[in-house]
Amino acid sequence: QVQLVESGGGLVQAGGSLRLSCAASGRTFNNRAMGWFRQAPGKEREFVAAISWSGGSTYYADSVKGRFTISRDNAKNTVYVQMNNLKPEDTAVYYCAARWLVISTLAHEYDYWGQGTQVTVSS
Repeated sequence: QVQLVESGGGLVQAGGSLRLSCAASGRTFNNRAMGWFRQAPGKEREFVAAISWSGGSTYYADSVKGRFTISRDNAKNTVYVQMNNLKPEDTAVYYCAARWLVISTLAHEYDYWGQGTQVTVSS
């Protein structure tokens, strides 16, 4: 079993930056692909970014490409997403998720989820 805890959300003006962190439990973090997803009120959960277990491969949603950067520190069992040039449409609850080995952009393929952290971008 893997437990994930997100942190770093908050209120920021458009054009600002936030860095979200996701701390994972267990000794198998380095064997898990990690993803970030977000969900705004009344909207479907959507893919944001994902990173392979080694950190060598990353995927980004077109809406965040060039603005967000996903990274991981396996020694700290932590995955990050650096979010720059934030836009009001980035406002959502952001969730991190984990799955075994294979990177994916599909929420239903992830097995473990954090509680979410709120990101609000004002205009």
